[in-house]
Amino acid sequence: MRRSSEPPIVLVKWYDATKWILERVDNFPKNQRFIFGQRLADRALTVMELLVEAAYSKNKQRLLERANREIEVLRWLTRMSMDRGLLSKQQYLHFCGLLAECGSMVGGWLKQVTPKGERSDAPPQAPL
Repeated sequence: MRRSSEPPIVLVKWYDATKWILERVDNFPKNQRFIFGQRLADRALTVMELLVEAAYSKNKQRLLERANREIEVLRWLTRMSMDRGLLSKQQYLHFCGLLAECGSMVGGWLKQVTPKGERSDAPPQAPL
């Protein structure tokens, strides 16, 4: 069990994933850095902010639901970045693995904080 002074594991993992994608975005061509790079960076940082807020908030459900949606958008932006040659297939697969791992952890946390009567099945994820 985690001590209250320690951040949730998903936040630490997301921090590392965000660092990784920000390093890749820095290498995007200038014209694509503002189209895809900025959107990838903004979404990754938004998820990190939402996870920090959820870690210290009493109302975690709304924050985690939004983080979950932002991760899903990141999946699609990452796929488009690979299709446009901004990320190699290896980079794409690596980041997809990070997204899947963190997405599962956020989903588990969300399930834990959602009252049983409010739970609904999430829409199926598109294959990447």
